[in-house]
Amino acid sequence: METVFDINEIMNILPHRYPFLLVDRIVEHVPEERIVGIKNVSINEPFFQGHFPGHPIMPGVLIVEAMAQVGGIFAYVALGDEVRDKICYFAAIDNVKFRKPVMPGDQLRIEVSINGRKRGIWSFSGKAYVNGKVTTEADLKATFADRNRL
Repeated sequence: METVFDINEIMNILPHRYPFLLVDRIVEHVPEERIVGIKNVSINEPFFQGHFPGHPIMPGVLIVEAMAQVGGIFAYVALGDEVRDKICYFAAIDNVKFRKPVMPGDQLRIEVSINGRKRGIWSFSGKAYVNGKVTTEADLKATFADRNRL
């Protein structure tokens, strides 16, 4: 599996940091079409302490967040310098389905396709896989705003 963006390049693109950076590498990027990211799920993740003791599974909301981060990388790369000083925010999450739990030791393959961009709103479809089986799917929307907007 070829790496398109390694963790250092991802950290130059996204503002997220540990423990909330949920993408380890980008292995595929087709401009204006799709992007594929990898998240290696480790028992050392802080959320496993409480979700759930004796039966650790990755929280679904964090899988959706990982999808959003992969989509964010797609949008940041597409827009380049135009958004370097901006932050990418969720605008909507629809049609989320959790199909299979994600556990420590799993490698999450996150495939995000662009559905369109209209008036500054990006629309994506995402699917997360473990061993070729869908674990999670969702439709996501995001937009960029000035960091000092709040």
